[in-house]
Amino acid sequence: MPRAVRERQMMDAAVRTFGQRGYRAASMDEIAELAGVSKPLVYLYLHSKEELFTACIKREAKALVEAVQAGVEPGLPADRQLWAGLHAFFAHTAEHPDGWAVLHRQARTHGEPFAAEVTAMRDELAAFVTGLIGAAAREAHRDPELPDRDVTGLAQALVGAAESLAGWANETPGVSANEAAATLMNFSWAGLENLMEGRRWQPPTPEADRGR
Repeated sequence: MPRAVRERQMMDAAVRTFGQRGYRAASMDEIAELAGVSKPLVYLYLHSKEELFTACIKREAKALVEAVQAGVEPGLPADRQLWAGLHAFFAHTAEHPDGWAVLHRQARTHGEPFAAEVTAMRDELAAFVTGLIGAAAREAHRDPELPDRDVTGLAQALVGAAESLAGWANETPGVSANEAAATLMNFSWAGLENLMEGRRWQPPTPEADRGR
């Protein structure tokens, strides 16, 4: 069997084991058995447990980012592009629950270097969403110079909300990618439209609080 195919089998087994058992509880023996190979072969190909887990994070993060980027078709209206990106995100996390568990739960809770890999993925997604939001502002011709700080903050908030919602959707029976994407679209798009039209919510002043 070609090395690349054998290595993919071992990685698939590792993602499944880490996703379902957790990094600490997962053992190289379990991974080797699930992959149908010997434990020494796993060590030969993928070295230590830490390196194997890092490789799993990198692979799953790359696949998620590529799925979101591929889901957005250039030339569509801005709201359709954002919808397509969200739908691709939730479809991918639903189809790869073990990979999402590795990224969303396991990698975040075991410190460096694992958390740094997830941060890099999140930054890449946020940069992509920032571009979509900026394009929406320009397309609307209402606020073509929406401040970069606002655009970046909205992108960060949207990515964070998508991550939390994907975790909930994967644990709640019957929640489809379509439903999850529609939920977040309804939550975010109205706010984006308000900003593009110059309508902003303002915190109450201390004087207003005292007058209540």
